[in-house]
Amino acid sequence: VPAGHRAGPGRARPHAPSVARSDRSFRLDAQQLQRRFRSLQRALHPDRFGQRPPKEQHYSEQHSSLINKAYQTLLNPLSRGLYLLELKGVEPAQETDCDADTEFLTEIMEINEKLAEPKNEDILEEIETLIKVKQEELTKEVTAAFERDDLQEAKKLLAKMKYFANLEDKLKNKMIPS
Repeated sequence: VPAGHRAGPGRARPHAPSVARSDRSFRLDAQQLQRRFRSLQRALHPDRFGQRPPKEQHYSEQHSSLINKAYQTLLNPLSRGLYLLELKGVEPAQETDCDADTEFLTEIMEINEKLAEPKNEDILEEIETLIKVKQEELTKEVTAAFERDDLQEAKKLLAKMKYFANLEDKLKNKMIPS
């Protein structure tokens, strides 16, 4: 979570609290993250600052929003991985990072073709399961890559995760009743 903003009449506030007290590791305890998030949200919720000076109300609103964003970023393995790469000064993963992996691209193309077919509940459920399994596998591989500090491998795997995240979005749109 970005740090330090001024609040209150002319006095500096300490750095904004961090959602995850972390060693910047990809692996995290989701329940611990959720407890930390709820604790910070309670402390900084704008309702608690209703009778405070406007600067403190603004501080509360701003940091409450930052905490929500940080929580969502950290909770999702793809956004968490991309954020970690950014912290370590690695350029964001591009989908073209997967271009050399023809087997992977063929698999993505086949799933896209199935998604382009007329709506079929059985096929959609099959794709949903496949995407979930692939995302879990990739998350394990990304975790291992970060733990051995292989940032280039993590970057490649995160690019693959982006493809599956895009497929997941297409699938969700297809499953919405028309």
